[in-house]
Amino acid sequence: MFAESDVPGPPEPIGVGLVAPFDFALDRELWRWLPEQVCLHTTRLPYLPEPVTVQLASALGNPHGVRRATRDVLAPEPRAVAYSCTSGSFVDGAAGEAALVAAMLDAGAPAAVTTSGALVAALEELGVRRLAVITPYVDDVTARLLAYLAEFGVETCASFGLGLLGDIWKVSYADVLRAVRGIDPSGADALFVSCTNVPTYDLVAPLERHLGMPVLTANQVTMWAALRAAGVAGLAAPGALFAHGREDVPAA
Repeated sequence: MFAESDVPGPPEPIGVGLVAPFDFALDRELWRWLPEQVCLHTTRLPYLPEPVTVQLASALGNPHGVRRATRDVLAPEPRAVAYSCTSGSFVDGAAGEAALVAAMLDAGAPAAVTTSGALVAALEELGVRRLAVITPYVDDVTARLLAYLAEFGVETCASFGLGLLGDIWKVSYADVLRAVRGIDPSGADALFVSCTNVPTYDLVAPLERHLGMPVLTANQVTMWAALRAAGVAGLAAPGALFAHGREDVPAA
């Protein structure tokens, strides 16, 4: 009979709360960005039977709904809460993104980030001022993203939207690569692939090698910012963003 001391204990868990849109379908991709000791506690916003337009993005980015959803993920005591929706966090500009963070903190989150806020933080981390952008959205929604970036002094030098009004989670790696081939990123400091419902994990490293620039994606920046807010650093994950400063900050 083995002794209790012979059984190694699991690493002390670190919780991250996640508020996602009702149609979010990439839970597994988010887990791939997390180290072993981090647990993801997820809730979804109520279903809205609407196409992916500016109006839907504004409804998803309503601070009152995000505040209520944040309370749902606080029971396991996460160190940070992330609002994982790109369009819902940029649609009302910088002020709208700040209102979402304030709503999550007001609900009791010990720290709070949004996907669009995480994008701006990642751009600042890497010193990016000119950005090429890929989105799955219709033009009106893409235009809101470009306006949001401009508020922070980030110039969009190339953009391409897939024009989708629904089923974004069905976008494939091949669809993303076709979109990348549809733009000229030569004047950009980095490429951003928008929407947390677009799979990108396995594309980041090969695209960086091909383009010779950092590649940022919605799920990547969300998890990067959430882990930083939770006090976790030094993760070996794809892309220049996670590699940046990895040797300077020890893992928590």
